[in-house]
Order: sequence, then C-alpha cells, then structure tokens
Amino acid sequence: MQEADLSQLLRETMLVLLKLGGPVLAVGLVVGVAMSLVQAVTQIHEQTLAFIPKMAAIVATLMLAGPFMLATLRDYTTNLFDRLIAVGGG
Repeated sequence: MQEADLSQLLRETMLVLLKLGGPVLAVGLVVGVAMSLVQAVTQIHEQTLAFIPKMAAIVATLMLAGPFMLATLRDYTTNLFDRLIAVGGG
C-alpha cells in the first residue's frame, strides 16, 4: 500500500467518523444548550431536567439516522475489506 492510498483511507475514515458521530453530537449539543437556557431562565437547577431530554433526543436521532449510519458503515467496511483483499492478493 502506498502513502497516497493510506492518506486516502485515513481521509475516508475521518469522513465516516463525522457522518456517524456528527448528527448525534450536534443534537446533543443543541438540546443541552436549550435545556441550559431553560434552566438559567427558570432558575431550576435539576440535573435530570437536562439529562432526560438530551437522552431522549439522542435516542430519537439514533432511531431516525440509524439506517443511514448502518449503510454508511457497511459501505465503508466493504470498501476497506476489498482494499485489504487487493493488497493481500497483489
């Protein structure tokens, strides 16, 4: 495997990482900021008040984006194994 192949593989790995983790982290961030704002305005500082909506939003995001995430990971893994076979066979 050449350096160009490795750098392309690393770039592809980072893109898959962003595709898989990005939506979940973004939703968690938005809900967390919104709940912090609500807590600051109402002056109710209960930890479960921020945790439960954030957890529910992340679970909903995983359920909605799950098929996309699975397809992305499946395609990446298939591509990676094809490359490994090509390197091992050549």
